[in-house]
Amino acid sequence: MTTDRRVKIAVAAAGLSSFALLYAPQPVLPQLALQYHLDPGGAALAVSFATGALAIAVLPIAVLSEVVGRRPIILASVLSSVVLGLVLPLAPSYPALLVLRALQGVAIAGLPGVAAAYLVERLGRAGVATAVGAMIAGNSIGGMVGRLASGFVAEPIGWRGALYVVAGISLVFSLITVVTLPPAERAPAQLDLRAELKSVAAGLATAVRRPILLAMYFVAPLATGSFVGLFNAAGFRLTSAPLDLSPAIASLVFLAYATGSVCSAAAGWLVARAGRTWALVGALLLALVGALLTLPDWLPLVAAGFVLFTCGFFAAHAVANGWAAAEAPATARGQVSGLYTLAFYVGSSVGGAAAATIYGHAGWSWLIAAVSGWLLLGVTVVLLGVRAARGERPNVAFGALDRATATLGR
Repeated sequence: MTTDRRVKIAVAAAGLSSFALLYAPQPVLPQLALQYHLDPGGAALAVSFATGALAIAVLPIAVLSEVVGRRPIILASVLSSVVLGLVLPLAPSYPALLVLRALQGVAIAGLPGVAAAYLVERLGRAGVATAVGAMIAGNSIGGMVGRLASGFVAEPIGWRGALYVVAGISLVFSLITVVTLPPAERAPAQLDLRAELKSVAAGLATAVRRPILLAMYFVAPLATGSFVGLFNAAGFRLTSAPLDLSPAIASLVFLAYATGSVCSAAAGWLVARAGRTWALVGALLLALVGALLTLPDWLPLVAAGFVLFTCGFFAAHAVANGWAAAEAPATARGQVSGLYTLAFYVGSSVGGAAAATIYGHAGWSWLIAAVSGWLLLGVTVVLLGVRAARGERPNVAFGALDRATATLGR
């Protein structure tokens, strides 16, 4: 087996393992709510604690990898997250479960925080594109497999058994990563920690000075919060009156994730023809239309709405992520990637919990109203960011932040 093939298999398996674990509790949130007498917002913390911890840990772990190396971080990430996945069903109380989920989020952060740099070092810039594609495919398939597996088995064996099933699947793929992942060709450097921190801080200051980058940092949490929030509440909506689906059937909603790779690729095609601005605006509006279609209590229309919503989200994420990477200054590529990832998972954590709370207190219609507002705000931010970047009467907020970060950079 060639080195390139080993790398692709390893990162795809790592992505599948990690993201199956990250979102495995999402389909069983109704069962968690029943077990621990929680409202939907309280149950959604089982997802938000992990994604929030991931957001906090991703940048420090990326810096740590400069010292200890990328491969040890990736291997520690996949193995420790599986161990925590096997311990999670043994949690004696809901607070203990949340603590374990936070630790699991920190463990999982080693993959998104380090994988791209590892791939560049191992394959070079010319060969990294297909490997990144394999990793993203593993991420999306893992997210779908984890949700489907836990949703299908939750009714006959309970939510604890469902989490064991997902942990078992992830264990298999984590072992594939351990066996196939070759070491990075560049040995970890002996770094001056003070100089490294100063360099990171300077890069961060640079990474928040461009209006279009600021726009992407705002779009990421708005879109992700909408997406995770809607799916956090989906299980409650689909298993309650008037739809009254079983948990196994309700979990089929996560098949909408299968549109992710198709819509991400379509987004690239659309960018080439319409430009990034209208591709991103169009993707956000498509997600908005999909969310609105879930309002009627007619299952075929609800299903179609989730498919369109998911397609719009993945397309928006692909465009925004690619736009941030393209606009990143050469001296701050890592910081731009890290800030986008941070914003993405902050949105998943905060938006996901907020949306479930809105649903629990006000119902599905108000949740859709909130999600629609977030998506429209994302459209507005994109247009303002583009306008500010072109120097056309810059937005006051972008201008003020730019001046502040310029001062920080000095």
